[in-house]
Amino acid sequence: MEKRKLSFLEIWNMSFGFLGIQMGFALQNANASRILQIFGADVHELSWFWIIAPLMGLIVQPIIGHYSDKTWGKFGRRKPYFLIGAILAAVGLVLLPQADLFIAFMPALWVGAGMLMIMDASINIAMEPFRALVGDNLRTDQRTLGFSVQTALIGFGAVIGSWLPYALSNWFGVSNEALNGAVPTHLILSFIIGAAVLIISILVTVLTTKEYSPEELAQFEDESLHAETVVSESEKKESSLLDVFEDFKKMPETMRQLSWVQFFSWFGLFGMWVFTTPAIAQHTFYLPISDSSSLRYQEAGDWVGVLFGVYNLVSALYAFALPYIAKQIGRKKTHALSLIIGGLGLLSIYILPGKNWLIISMIGVGIAWASILAMPYAILAGSISPKKMGVYMGIFNFFIVIPQIINALIGGPLVKYAYGNQAIFALMVSGVSFLIAATLVFKVKDVDDIIQ
Repeated sequence: MEKRKLSFLEIWNMSFGFLGIQMGFALQNANASRILQIFGADVHELSWFWIIAPLMGLIVQPIIGHYSDKTWGKFGRRKPYFLIGAILAAVGLVLLPQADLFIAFMPALWVGAGMLMIMDASINIAMEPFRALVGDNLRTDQRTLGFSVQTALIGFGAVIGSWLPYALSNWFGVSNEALNGAVPTHLILSFIIGAAVLIISILVTVLTTKEYSPEELAQFEDESLHAETVVSESEKKESSLLDVFEDFKKMPETMRQLSWVQFFSWFGLFGMWVFTTPAIAQHTFYLPISDSSSLRYQEAGDWVGVLFGVYNLVSALYAFALPYIAKQIGRKKTHALSLIIGGLGLLSIYILPGKNWLIISMIGVGIAWASILAMPYAILAGSISPKKMGVYMGIFNFFIVIPQIINALIGGPLVKYAYGNQAIFALMVSGVSFLIAATLVFKVKDVDDIIQ
């Protein structure tokens, strides 16, 4: 028995929820640092608050992957997790910029950090099953397309989320002033809109997508004879959450090789997300690092949102080209070339003379981001058993969150003590990290790279 070939519309609907997830994620990435600064965080402390995000991924994704592999009921296998995660993430989105409402109970900074934790945990609950769903529902010859469509939707959602504060302020006249230590109105409204889009987009996927039952997936096992993971006796008996550790030890060779590529890719991404706002405010807008409440700083922050929107728009468009490029030169070369372009884009920020020139840098970053979101998963999916798709996608997330945790611990002290409070050097390290990841791609074994 073979999986049914899905139409482009079916693949699009299957991943549509990622539009809302990434819109919320983009609002967080572009604005959480300055929101926390408004609430009183110093620049060198930002990475410590951001450690919440990868910690939640480290804890949540393997657990969700394990249980979604074992779930089957009236509402399906992965879909219940989408919906629960979306609802909780929406609550975090609404309350993060309004943490000062709870100042009677505890400082706004700590409430904000708590909302960031809730949002990150919830986004992880929703995100991991989406990755597994592509592996569940698509044939091998459609997986690159599936992850590329997912990447495109991620890009479109991120563009909307990144540009929304700038648009509300500059096109609709919503105030962007941080008065009396409060988050500007245009940010609060942006997060509320993001929460609504998140719920609606997840419902589109839940209501339009059919999942294969465990029995049907078992019949597809023969389709993956090339998978490196052998079904062991422990897989045949009733499994427990502790089996995640056993699965970790038995991960396929391809996953081990990709882990190092992922490490340096996500180490670089984390540094970019945390430090771009203070880096651009200092290096391009010539503002003091402590000037986080001024109108000029808010303008710098809004411009960072525009720049993040640019790289996500480029990512969305480039995602459609990825299957064609991979077909011509292979997945590994495609990923390596994309990472090199992204690394050079980040390094160029140091030498470009003005804010508009930074759009060129973000084009390079967008090319790398599209490939990071698609190619490793397309390579990985062919190396693992369908019965373990969810748990291995969750374990694969270790190699995304661990580098972020390391960067979170050392990034702030490096900015303060090694870089002389010049956040721009954190972006330079991110660029070098992308280049290292590119060299490591060539060591990866892609077991079903289809070049026609």
